[in-house]
Amino acid sequence: MTKNSLGARATFDTGNGEAFIYRLDKLEKDGIGPISSLPFSIKILLEAVLREVDGYVVNEEDVTKLAKWNAAAPAADEIPFKPARVILQDFTGVPAVVDLAAMRSAMARMGGDPQKINPIVPVNLVIDHSVQVDVFGQAMALERNAEIEFV
Repeated sequence: MTKNSLGARATFDTGNGEAFIYRLDKLEKDGIGPISSLPFSIKILLEAVLREVDGYVVNEEDVTKLAKWNAAAPAADEIPFKPARVILQDFTGVPAVVDLAAMRSAMARMGGDPQKINPIVPVNLVIDHSVQVDVFGQAMALERNAEIEFV
């Protein structure tokens, strides 16, 4: 099945080539559901589901059910959410990286290939530690602040 489920995929020029967009307004125009009245978070899920329609794990019926989402009568159906990537903040991400390292070590000890231990979904780890500002307005301010912070 193509990635143009329900005819909602359109192209646009980025200046560096063509890119795709999945138009939720097209679903509403075609009577699939009241998309414009959905909460923003449901629209994000709907677009994610629409992008992943493959006729196997995610199908057009999943899109239609989610497009008709109603807070007053929530459906018991699962949403086949397949994120394109996961962003982990350092507080949760560091333990995940440690777990991956431990699994890779265990795989190597058992004679397996540790390179097979990888997340299926791409992951970005964000380290949000910032340096306190004690020195400013000087060329060496960053270096001096880092020195004060970490020494």
